[in-house]
Amino acid sequence: MNLLDKKTLLAPGPVPVPPKALLAMAKPVIHHRLPEFSAILSKIREDLKYLFQTKEDVLFFASSGTGAMESCVANLFSPGEKVIVVRGGKFGERWGELAETYRLDPVYIDVEWGEAVSIEAVESVLSENPDAKGLLIQAHETSTGVKHPVAEIASLTREKDILLVVDAISALGVYPLPFDELGIDAMVAGSQKSLALPPGLSFVALSQKAWDRVEKTTSPRYYFDFRKEKKALAKETTAFTPAVSLLYGLSEILARIKEVGLERLFAHYQRLAGACRAGIAAMGLDLFAKAPCEALTIVKVPEGVDGAKLMKLMREKYQVTMAGGQAKLKGKVVRIAHLGYQGPLDVITALATLEMALTELGYKVPLGAGVAAAQKYFLANKEV
Repeated sequence: MNLLDKKTLLAPGPVPVPPKALLAMAKPVIHHRLPEFSAILSKIREDLKYLFQTKEDVLFFASSGTGAMESCVANLFSPGEKVIVVRGGKFGERWGELAETYRLDPVYIDVEWGEAVSIEAVESVLSENPDAKGLLIQAHETSTGVKHPVAEIASLTREKDILLVVDAISALGVYPLPFDELGIDAMVAGSQKSLALPPGLSFVALSQKAWDRVEKTTSPRYYFDFRKEKKALAKETTAFTPAVSLLYGLSEILARIKEVGLERLFAHYQRLAGACRAGIAAMGLDLFAKAPCEALTIVKVPEGVDGAKLMKLMREKYQVTMAGGQAKLKGKVVRIAHLGYQGPLDVITALATLEMALTELGYKVPLGAGVAAAQKYFLANKEV
């Protein structure tokens, strides 16, 4: 029992929310059709362009990130059209499930969990399927901790009549994904990851090539209709009732991101991930991902340790919530997120908790080894 009942959230969504954003969301709700609210939307509209690194408008919906994924499938493709889906984890599988739901014809590139898709595999499948209308992929596959080579893949699709659709829900704002520069056609994000907000907002950026496709698509859509939102956004409003309080928080977060700057933000996540991995190595544990992303660190549960008991012990005794594995990784990995309102001491907390919990479960780990390695990393790699 923790007498102070002090909880620490280190899961990859929802994530810790900074106090300023919480205070912003506590403001009295105003009507969403007033000029006062349109002024807030106008600022958000410009700041989202900065975050996505695009000149195009970024649409947003009151939904989780999955809503943005579904909206892309519904607005960009018609029933029967062929799409290529990179399937190397739980969220790659979600792209496939959405494609099948909307009666598309998915061609799967199956990748071993923990591996990044190879450029050669993508190039081969593109060559074999010149009639494919889309390529759907994750930037970060949050279930495996893998970073896929989106920039390199974009170089293969830019000049082709195919849309590159990227799930950047756990990657946006974590490492460089310049939308316009790379030539991505659709990129989705969610509020509950690097944006350090509660769940409930999703975002979609679209290239002109994607907008041309929106006008031709025959799939049914109503709430998630890009045309309606684009028309409304041009008038500084939304097609439907927006998540007013979440948008207050978003305005605060986006202002802070512009103040800090994207380069410093990217360096921050790289520093947290680097320190965590140094700590894991010092503990003698193994990483799961062979091409790890900066958003989270995924650790293999050691042989002989009950993964479910480990997660429960950390959560209930130490009040530290990390995430376990999904699907076939259930009980086999621990996912330590670096997203949201986090700093170096959150990494230290994660490592210390893991050391103590493993020790209690009978696994011999040198207490303090992970913590010391992370401390040395932070001291050697100063914040930008």
